[in-house]
Amino acid sequence: MLTVKSNLALACALSALAGYVDGVGFIHLGGLFISFMSGNSTRLGVMIAEFNWPKALEALKLIALFVVGAGLGSLLGHGRGRHRQWILLLVEAVLLAAGGLAYQFGEPGLTIIAIVVAMGLENAMFQADGGATGIALTYMTGTLVRIGQLLAVALQGGPRWAWIPNLLLWGAMVSGAGVGTLTYLYFNLAAVWFAAGAALLIFAITALAAWRRPAR
Repeated sequence: MLTVKSNLALACALSALAGYVDGVGFIHLGGLFISFMSGNSTRLGVMIAEFNWPKALEALKLIALFVVGAGLGSLLGHGRGRHRQWILLLVEAVLLAAGGLAYQFGEPGLTIIAIVVAMGLENAMFQADGGATGIALTYMTGTLVRIGQLLAVALQGGPRWAWIPNLLLWGAMVSGAGVGTLTYLYFNLAAVWFAAGAALLIFAITALAAWRRPAR
């Protein structure tokens, strides 16, 4: 999928958005993640071993919310064809905006719930109906594995630059996390509003492209 320029641009934009939200959440939660559930799963195991039940419960709650978001994204996108991406993006923008509103009304706990569900939902963006997600947007382990594998293929005489799209995807998330962290330091959880605005902009561009594309 990443060989298509439009898919690559959208995937990088969404990975940057996920990195941004994860940076915001990581600082706010003191070392737990909004979109990286492998990290939260490891933390869960460590916290159980340390008998740190409040933190273990918090990590488990984040994992459960992420799963709910992933399932919601799959349900909302099923059978939507060329319109699935902009529909999911609109819902993601609404969830992020709801998180911003919750913070403005003094409910940061609800903010975390909304943005974790939004990140889970985002992973359905490139999912085929009835199948698993085709591009990892909120976690980079598989992407880094593919970079290594494609570099090995290049060294053996295969496509020389096939690893570059995955590198761009990884770089987008790292950059987004940096920006998210800096923004949180200035705006606290109100930084989520910038994520909502970015999601709304990506939605508008994607929706316009979908409506202009001839139906098959």
